[in-house]
Amino acid sequence: MRANEPVLRFAPSPNGRLHLGHAYSALLNAHIAERLGGRLLLRIEDIDLGRSRPEFVAGILTDLDWLGLRFEALVRRQSEHFPDYAAARDALAARGLIYPCFCSRGQIAAKVAARAASGEWAPRDPDGAPLYPGTCRHLSNDEATACRERGEPHTWRLDMPAALRSVSEPPVIRRFSPDDGALETVAAAPSRWGDAVIVRRDVPTSYHLAVVCDDALQGITHVVRGQDLEAATDLHALLQRLLGLPSPAYHHHALIRDEDGEKLAKSKSSESLADLRARGITAEDVRTGLGF
Repeated sequence: MRANEPVLRFAPSPNGRLHLGHAYSALLNAHIAERLGGRLLLRIEDIDLGRSRPEFVAGILTDLDWLGLRFEALVRRQSEHFPDYAAARDALAARGLIYPCFCSRGQIAAKVAARAASGEWAPRDPDGAPLYPGTCRHLSNDEATACRERGEPHTWRLDMPAALRSVSEPPVIRRFSPDDGALETVAAAPSRWGDAVIVRRDVPTSYHLAVVCDDALQGITHVVRGQDLEAATDLHALLQRLLGLPSPAYHHHALIRDEDGEKLAKSKSSESLADLRARGITAEDVRTGLGF
């Protein structure tokens, strides 16, 4: 790797087949990497062990090859790197910046509903979910330890007020133009996520923690991803600052939408690239239709 060499990545999750939205993001990453004279890596984001399937990983590789995209041979699989994320978690815990949360989703929903019924305003995060009310943030160390020793399931949440107090300067986000590479720096607003879940119940990480660790460990300099993840960058910028990690430059592209204006999604069974192939659509048709 050359000094200052741009490094980009395409990072799909193997919980379904790729659709046109993924194709656009992958092709855009490849286009920008070529224009910048940089490298393009492939990462499989498979921390969701319950939904990830080997056949979906194989399908991703088949679809990308069909599109004519080539990646470096060493593909990072998140499920093989849980110790990296656990080390980051432990570093945050040692500084008192995260805390175990034993609340179930039902308990959180009931707490928020009760506050709303009493006329108390219930703020929401950028995804529209009510902010966690901070119930377990107020547990003593002895109480939290006792709960963990009893084996009570728990997540780990970022103590947002403590995290913001611990940084010497507010986190910022560097955004770059895909046309000319021009950079601008804007202030991040991580507080709008509240005490976000940093480690899930079932695995020693979350999307947010894993992605900032991976980008740093892989030397990613430019992140190109959909607008649906733009707000999450506020939280990622804070985590990078807390963990002493470099912060890539970001570009969040428009999403490919269906006839009803809804974004394509695996969860909605949007037509996959494999389905398009079966209908006789060629890779050239896809590339041309997406502007490549």
